[in-house]
Amino acid sequence: MGGFFGITATVDCLADVFFGTDYHSHLGTRRGGLAAYDPVIGLQRKIHNIENAPFRTRFEHIFSEMRGTSAIGCISDTDPQPLLVRSGLGVYAISSIGVINNAEVLIDRCLSREGGFFDAMTGGKVNGTQLIAALINQKSDFAEGIRYAQEMIEGTASILILKDDGSLIAARDRLGRLPVQIGKCAEGYAVSFESFAYQKLGFEDERELGPGEIVQLTPTTLTQLAAPGTKKRICSFLWSYYGYPTSTYEGVNVEAMRYRNGESMARQDRENGFTASIDYVGGVPDSGTPHAIGYANESGIPFARAFIKYTPTWARSFMPPNQRDRNKVAKMKQIPVHELIDGKELLFVDDSIVRGTQLRETVEFLYENGAKSVHMRSACPPILFACKYLNFSRETSDMELIARRVILELEGEAGFSHLDEYSDGTTERGKNLRRAISDKFHFDSLEFQSLEGVIRAIGLNPCDLCTYCWNGKE
Repeated sequence: MGGFFGITATVDCLADVFFGTDYHSHLGTRRGGLAAYDPVIGLQRKIHNIENAPFRTRFEHIFSEMRGTSAIGCISDTDPQPLLVRSGLGVYAISSIGVINNAEVLIDRCLSREGGFFDAMTGGKVNGTQLIAALINQKSDFAEGIRYAQEMIEGTASILILKDDGSLIAARDRLGRLPVQIGKCAEGYAVSFESFAYQKLGFEDERELGPGEIVQLTPTTLTQLAAPGTKKRICSFLWSYYGYPTSTYEGVNVEAMRYRNGESMARQDRENGFTASIDYVGGVPDSGTPHAIGYANESGIPFARAFIKYTPTWARSFMPPNQRDRNKVAKMKQIPVHELIDGKELLFVDDSIVRGTQLRETVEFLYENGAKSVHMRSACPPILFACKYLNFSRETSDMELIARRVILELEGEAGFSHLDEYSDGTTERGKNLRRAISDKFHFDSLEFQSLEGVIRAIGLNPCDLCTYCWNGKE
């Protein structure tokens, strides 16, 4: 997926944009970029590969290379950005977050126009942000162009533009699947995916954009270019998994939601008569940990970190280029606390169970270090549909999902007509799914949080939440 950050101010803001962008590093691992506007120099841009070095390291020399009173930055899990564009709308820098599922159709449509062309990447692929810019440039102003692009795109596109007059244009995606938040201080405005990024820099919350809303920002003004729509589908996985613990979306803090979610799972186990004698509750690091704290608080079972992730040199288990090496690194990072594992009955909470590859190795690691039993809880329902709206933990096929594969093994394709039953742990099919996954991964028991439990823990209107990956409802 990715995240973006920008500031327009009366003073040089490059250092603040550097730090604000760095605070989005949990959202992507492929590319980092900065663009700045200076009244003398004009627009400048730098992009670096961050697959094997963090954003902060790759851009530490940027202050001798760029300057500006307005700037934008991005962390991207897809194509290089921000891009510099010269068109009938002027010269501008543009960054985007999301996914374009109908990219080839839109590319062909743009190429059919007289003189249409794109810079091609390896294999002829077109940069998604460049495609968005091409769509915007077909209209007479930015607001009309952004609306047109978002209407044409099947998927999701939040957009941040830095114009050659130093102003910013920010647009939240049409259904508000991702957040875009505005901060204000005496020197200007900030735009951010994560509000804590500008709060740490002295900005105060101004407002959160509504779905499809477009605003233009100068150091002293905030002007609405397009009003928000009435339909919202913000991604529920923000709270369950990839949102940072200090993040707040739609007024709901991520860490607090995860505590409530864990408490709900503990109550669910109690109501279902779960009677195993558990010595410790732990979280699968890192995002499973707060769910586990909530579970431990509600159940009264002590919380313990039975193993610790060693991250000083390998902060990301998915950095190596192939899956086998990624799995090896993930295993190398797990350092056991033998006194908390040997002979103990353990219950772990993970944020989700997607493919289960690393989770299988985690459980084997625990048994190798003397665990008596390992019970597993997933902080969200079984993932049954590959996300088609965002580009984060996005499987290319439904059949990459462990729940789908097990259903196919249990019942063949006919089982896909009964996904609601498989998701529900109280049905016979639901119990079979949980037993089969437990057998595969050597869990002593497995349970998933219910969809209703996740929604209650978030606390927003269910109609405002996207739960597609769990129930397939758009």
